[in-house]
Amino acid sequence: MLRRLERQFEAASARYAEDNGIERDTDWFILKMQEEIGELTQAWNKRTGRGRRHGKSEDDLQADMADEAADLLGHVLLFAHHHDLDLVAAIKRKWKFEIEL
Repeated sequence: MLRRLERQFEAASARYAEDNGIERDTDWFILKMQEEIGELTQAWNKRTGRGRRHGKSEDDLQADMADEAADLLGHVLLFAHHHDLDLVAAIKRKWKFEIEL
């Protein structure tokens, strides 16, 4: 399932890049992860009262955090796909548990 998600994110990202004239070179993948970490941090700051909420409700702020976490996950999977990283094997090796992804 994880490899399937990688392929789905890759297809969506490649389409987006082509439609918008974005070159996804090797640096792009890690820079996008960093960007998404920043956006998740910003959402967290708003949710925890450390940033302006712009009139958003608690539910909206929670949804924003989920959206940014999903973006970060997507870019982690894009990075793994681009560099042919076996995340399932790494999770088993590093976290010491079996997964079915």
